[in-house]
Amino acid sequence: MELERAKYKVLICDSFAENGIKRLESRFDVTYLPKITSQELLNKIHDYDVVIVRGRTKITKDVIEKGEKLKVIGRAGIGLDNIDLKAAESKGIKVFNTPESSTNAVAELTIGLMIDLARGISKGDSGMKQGNWLKDELIGFELRGKTLGIIGMGRIGTQVARLAKAFGMKILVNDIVNLDEKILNEFGAKLVSLDELLSSSDFVSLHVTLTDETYHMINEEKLSKMKKNAYLINTSRGSVIDEKALLNALKEGLIKGAALDVFEIEPPVSNELIKLHNIIATPHIGAQTKEAQELAATLLVDKIIETLSK
Repeated sequence: MELERAKYKVLICDSFAENGIKRLESRFDVTYLPKITSQELLNKIHDYDVVIVRGRTKITKDVIEKGEKLKVIGRAGIGLDNIDLKAAESKGIKVFNTPESSTNAVAELTIGLMIDLARGISKGDSGMKQGNWLKDELIGFELRGKTLGIIGMGRIGTQVARLAKAFGMKILVNDIVNLDEKILNEFGAKLVSLDELLSSSDFVSLHVTLTDETYHMINEEKLSKMKKNAYLINTSRGSVIDEKALLNALKEGLIKGAALDVFEIEPPVSNELIKLHNIIATPHIGAQTKEAQELAATLLVDKIIETLSK
């Protein structure tokens, strides 16, 4: 059934791809406020049928309570930890996300961070800009033949394995769900316990959702099991790592280094971690590619239109 323009009102709270905005505008009354504050959201939400967010905006119980007309909450991206799902369910509000949209983008960033850790690309660039020729100091190593431990073999973890195999890496996997042997065989991967993965990997890459079980899953105890020349990479959620424990591990040389795209508090203001010499920090850019954002918008708008057409 063809939807009448302005029948439903849509509020977009975070940056959203232009293709998605145009499609929404062709059917609905759309308000685009990518920098809206939490207080402004509370003041405005009562007037909208649909709210769309990414990772910045929090859809709390208070927002849902004030959203008297809300029918759909859309998250352009993977996680739903910034949405109070219980409150939404109690109000009969549909919640959608697009976990498939950023798979390749996050996987490629993971590999990029791994290469940077191995070759000191960021350090070399920083040195050049400061007038320092660090050639003799930047003796790196190749990924070929190294062991990558992947914690969480979902869409992104699987794509990371696929790319890592092309580099000739050995792959260890740990997951809380039973994995299809065909997937493991495709990458020559071995399913192991978490402790074995940590103690055997040159790189440990996290690809899990944030839950009560995964909160601070990488803590002082788990970091102590890693090899001293190993690297930790996190492109999932900041809170799966105990940042204080990681800070100590990096300072004390318990592990060689880390690359973080996500943090417990974002932006990570006054976070001592990002100032360390043996860490690479990026501002949560895992899904920040043109292709991923356009796909997220397309998939999410399709879900919204289908739901509101019923």
